[in-house]
Amino acid sequence: MVILFSRIKGMLILLFFPCFCSGQPAPPLLRFSIFLDPSNMIYLRWDHDEQEMMMFELQVHTTGWVAFGFSLHGELPGSDIVIGGVFPNGSIYFSVS
Repeated sequence: MVILFSRIKGMLILLFFPCFCSGQPAPPLLRFSIFLDPSNMIYLRWDHDEQEMMMFELQVHTTGWVAFGFSLHGELPGSDIVIGGVFPNGSIYFSVS
């Protein structure tokens, strides 16, 4: 697993955006979780359903962007990467590479 992040400052929740709209079902409980750093500032939660569809929630203290990667060997080259963040105007961007 590869994680890149900018200097620590604000909070960004990426990969799982719960809907707080009335009439919408509550987000499913994610059974597994771990802090990914010794200072407990990067928190990952995940789960899977019967069809093995994965759902992730990543909470990171950041200055506005975060990148999260998956690989079989735990290194950046050849990994699948998700990048997301918040622009100064508050709009969110999300990209998979």
